[in-house]
Amino acid sequence: MFRRLFVANRGEVAARIVRACRELQIETVCAASTADLKANYQYLQQADEVVCIGGSAPSASYLLIEQVVQAAKQSNCSAIHPGWGFLAENSLFAALCEQHGITFIGPDAATMDMMALKVPAREAAMAAGLPVVPGSDGLLDSPEDAIAVANEIGYPVVLKADAGGGGRGIRRCNCDADVAVAFADAAREAQSAFGNAALYLEKYIVGGRHIEFQVLGDGRGNAIHLGERECSIQRRHQKLLEEAPSPMLSSKQRETYGTMSARATAFWNYSGAGTIEYLLDEAGDLHFLEMNTRLQVEHPVSESITGIDLMKQQIIIAAGGSLPCKQSEVQLNGHAIELRVNAEDTSDDFRPTPGKLQRFMIDRDSIRFDTHLQSGDSVLPFYDSLLGKVIAHSETRSQCIDKLVATIDDSDIEGVPTTLSLQRAILLSDDFKQAKCDTLWLESFLGDNK
Repeated sequence: MFRRLFVANRGEVAARIVRACRELQIETVCAASTADLKANYQYLQQADEVVCIGGSAPSASYLLIEQVVQAAKQSNCSAIHPGWGFLAENSLFAALCEQHGITFIGPDAATMDMMALKVPAREAAMAAGLPVVPGSDGLLDSPEDAIAVANEIGYPVVLKADAGGGGRGIRRCNCDADVAVAFADAAREAQSAFGNAALYLEKYIVGGRHIEFQVLGDGRGNAIHLGERECSIQRRHQKLLEEAPSPMLSSKQRETYGTMSARATAFWNYSGAGTIEYLLDEAGDLHFLEMNTRLQVEHPVSESITGIDLMKQQIIIAAGGSLPCKQSEVQLNGHAIELRVNAEDTSDDFRPTPGKLQRFMIDRDSIRFDTHLQSGDSVLPFYDSLLGKVIAHSETRSQCIDKLVATIDDSDIEGVPTTLSLQRAILLSDDFKQAKCDTLWLESFLGDNK
């Protein structure tokens, strides 16, 4: 096991890493920007050492690859945990860690490269036997090529950036004229966002649901899955609420696609925690979208229903350890729902609202609350607006809903507006209770409740 680990992230995920390392009796050294150092969050106080790596902006601190690796070496750390966001899926960072003899907590650079672009990831999925959405065989050279593929597979279709993420470089098209116009727009946006204008095309799944399987691989050809999560409550491709298991999958589907996901993970010799994302169509079939080569924000719902600590398992596997159990020993118990609590004004197009938390009280008696903040702390303007995550676990889905609504009602947060009132309305809506929410549902719900 590692003696000393460098936390190359901030906020809630950094607090989560520090907690896992303390339980594994690993010393932690936390990276901190000048702004975070001044804020002096509780997780920084709990770390064994804190190293300032640069200015407030991520581009001046958390995204500086060479500076982060140098800080890890100088603080005598043998491993780096990237968390999620920032450098978590940066293959150059993983490769530089390896060159300097530092263990990167995650898959190797080659695996990350394979999954970084959508077309190579799609090809890797097909090679591993995963079903994909009908679409172009590779990248598109022109609008005319896109129109030819669209007419072959049928409208509606969606143009996607090969290097895409966060909903950027995506355009839905219903006819040839739409493709002709959208191609240049999507390419321009992709170039601006990712420095890569390449596009491909897929069939647009009407009424699609976002389903993802949590996987763990040991890097030696062994892998397991920990069931699936439903993440269809999204605004502009950003998740607001997640749950496990999905109310839309039967036990047979869960076993079929879970087994396929684990086999694919083993086929790729994947190491650590990862998520294979699918789109569920109206016929009940899943289609591969992408693989996230990191632990995800919503991992606590999978931990809740399996009892397996994913953060610890990442570290154990990276240290050369084995998977926590065999697939036959993975048990899914009850239901879990997570709310991402963000400092945002939902009445003003979800505008981020940094400021000081005069009070930040959420009752933890019956729920799990992952956060890096406490009353009196500042929500800084330089970073993601996530305040924390409220996770309920019960025997049934309806009991989870009741727990979360009660928790929201009892919460006491002053200083910044949050998303909790909207999430309460979602939980109490008939559509959510009846599991009728696809990936476009939230936009319609927001429109109806203006």
